[in-house]
Amino acid sequence: MGGPEEPPEGTPPEGAPAGGEDEYRSVVFDESFVRAARLQEYSAQERLDDHTHAVRRRPAMARKNFSKQAMILVLLIAIAFGTAIYMGVRHPYEAPAAPPPEPLRMTVIPLSPPGSVPGAEKVDDLYAHSPAAQFRVGAEGINMPSARRTSHFSDGQIMTALTTAKDYLVESSLDPDVLTGGAVRSARILLDPRQLDQFDESFAHPAADGRHAPTGWLIRFDPTKTALASTGIRVQGTLHATETDKNTIEVTSDHTFVYALRPVGVDAKDGHAKASLFTVRRELQFRFDRDDLRMHQAELLVSYTQAGPLACSADAANQLRPLLAGQKAKAGGPAGTDPYATGDATALCGSLSATAQPSL
Repeated sequence: MGGPEEPPEGTPPEGAPAGGEDEYRSVVFDESFVRAARLQEYSAQERLDDHTHAVRRRPAMARKNFSKQAMILVLLIAIAFGTAIYMGVRHPYEAPAAPPPEPLRMTVIPLSPPGSVPGAEKVDDLYAHSPAAQFRVGAEGINMPSARRTSHFSDGQIMTALTTAKDYLVESSLDPDVLTGGAVRSARILLDPRQLDQFDESFAHPAADGRHAPTGWLIRFDPTKTALASTGIRVQGTLHATETDKNTIEVTSDHTFVYALRPVGVDAKDGHAKASLFTVRRELQFRFDRDDLRMHQAELLVSYTQAGPLACSADAANQLRPLLAGQKAKAGGPAGTDPYATGDATALCGSLSATAQPSL
């Protein structure tokens, strides 16, 4: 085998150390190699100027690759997050939808007067001589009780339920447009949307079946025969809220509304234009779930109405047709009930006490 290449100045002189050093000759710099190397020492100024960077700069291509990797990572995180949300929405064990509300159960009972309906030219005289003399006027007569928190509802939520119930009473019993057979939207928008089909069906196809009587939803008179003699309607009653379970509040209302009415087309200044009082007692039961509270809406469960003076034979399902000053109820009971017919409720009628009318 031949030895390593010779150094720049030739082979070492004879007698120089050899043997064991031969095996290190390839890694040990001899004197001639060191002399041939180019040495450069920076000046003090050059060293202060920091002519080299402590850290090597990343090439532009490497920076571009890093940006692409970052974008891919962000995209993957977004996809994973979106997938998690989708799987949460489409989870096979998601909570079932809330059951549809019960249809409103309604009862309207006409109250027939024992004799002629009392009347007076001045509405104030009628009220002053009636049991409604001390009633408040309009919405002020719907008193709000104190709202106290329950096990699962705050006092604010209880107050929201009471306020919504009061608003429904005002819109369905005191609004002149509603009372004269006009608009119904002001009451409609306060109902749970799942009850709107029943509400709309009641006005499109009125029926005395205990489910589709417009007068079960609100108070309205026949506009062709009856007009308001005064918008100062007298009201008195109570509201009461109760928690029925951890997701439901029920509010019961019991109010008496007293209206002053005149025949349509008769001027109040006419000496023969006597006004009369018409009394309606409404007992309503509302139910509120948490969505209803948030949306300021209510589910109406029960509507029980007594109204008079009315003739027992009059149809009180669609509109109320009050007996006005000087009129009498015709002899006979309520309209006949056919026990073989399906869908219709049993016709009911009561007698209006003489003490419930003005003592003129």
